[in-house]
Amino acid sequence: MVPKFHHLSCSYTLLLITIFSLSCSTIICQSHLPNTPLDYLKALSGTHKGDKSKGLNKLKEYLKNLGYINSKIPTNKYDDFFDDTLELAIKKYQEFYNIKITGFLDPETVTLMLKPRCGVADLLTTNRTPFRSYYNLSGYSWPPNKRNLTYSLPKDTRKDAYTPIVKALIKWVSVSPFNFTFTDDFENSDVKISFETRDHGDGYPFDGPYGVLGHSFYPTDGRLHFDAEENWKPFAEAGSFYLGTVALHELGHILGLAHSQDEKSIMYAYIGEGENKDLTQDDIHGIKSIYPS
Repeated sequence: MVPKFHHLSCSYTLLLITIFSLSCSTIICQSHLPNTPLDYLKALSGTHKGDKSKGLNKLKEYLKNLGYINSKIPTNKYDDFFDDTLELAIKKYQEFYNIKITGFLDPETVTLMLKPRCGVADLLTTNRTPFRSYYNLSGYSWPPNKRNLTYSLPKDTRKDAYTPIVKALIKWVSVSPFNFTFTDDFENSDVKISFETRDHGDGYPFDGPYGVLGHSFYPTDGRLHFDAEENWKPFAEAGSFYLGTVALHELGHILGLAHSQDEKSIMYAYIGEGENKDLTQDDIHGIKSIYPS
């Protein structure tokens, strides 16, 4: 079936270099990292179980939001002690991202945590796939009678957002049984795409530039939010985030895919500035495992 789309128009020196290189292997080279909402992590590099450090309470909340700490633990119970709960959470995080499992905040772990990413939790399901694949399934899917989905954006949405978003929709259409049709009726559309800031009423507030880039909700919720404070571009360019790449990722969640452990996959949670990614075979296998035909 042909998909329906609208808005398609839419010696001393050497010594210094050596010393600097050795330093970077053991500490976080802060001069190479941009300011992020997680800057407090830079001072926590090297902390381990038994330590007490300011900011560990924030880290616990952060890891809870990503699914690594039991969400039933009240936020006001978090403190600045590096306890067993935090050590276990960090080990789970390191395992998920194929980092050496140390259980403490080693430089490699902190460096990854500081990178911009999707705000959807990494761990939310036991639906792990066979070891030959890295994709994960959320456990949610659109019902069999729902393959023609409508999508909409608020009327005041920036005009340069339409083309990269539509391109992302087309890519998912090409590997799945879905069609997407634009509608002006935002409130009643299946997929609601919008730019939001900070606390925007869904329980998952954004954190400002260079933090959480966006998030979306699994079927059949349909909400997809981009952080309006990020430097978005409708094309891949250094120093900004390509809207098409993040849209392609978030739409994967909309269709039922969870985060992948494969760095090349579009469903990998971390997305860098100027990064232009496409669907990989792992992504395609993932969507086809949810919707075989």
